[in-house]
Amino acid sequence: MDLKNLYVLDTSALLALRSDELGADRVAELLLRKGRGRCRLFVSFMTRMELLYLIWREEGEDAAREALRLVDSFNLEWVSCEPAILEIAARLKVRGKISIADSWIAGTAIARQAVLIHKDPEFTRFEEIPQEALGS
Repeated sequence: MDLKNLYVLDTSALLALRSDELGADRVAELLLRKGRGRCRLFVSFMTRMELLYLIWREEGEDAAREALRLVDSFNLEWVSCEPAILEIAARLKVRGKISIADSWIAGTAIARQAVLIHKDPEFTRFEEIPQEALGS
């Protein structure tokens, strides 16, 4: 598969889908394409942590765990900490204002040579991240 068929879903993309926000239709389209074997969808371990804590903080633990069950039902390819991603994430963190979580998520996209799907303006400063901003 070429770059056009490899994607990393940022936390913001999954939250957009969950809340039916701007960009939710694009995420749903990618999930359908994945189901038909037309693309691969990766998710960083940091996205799992962000989903859990953000929803837990705002809506409670039960809602957070239910959101994770929903995301797990999509059969996405979860990416754990890997040395190559660690190196890329550290380089991104040194270069500019980016959170630790976002540096890992962006590092996953770069390492997997995949397009990062997101709603986070923090990523747009980094030309080396293949990316698609939702709603733009």
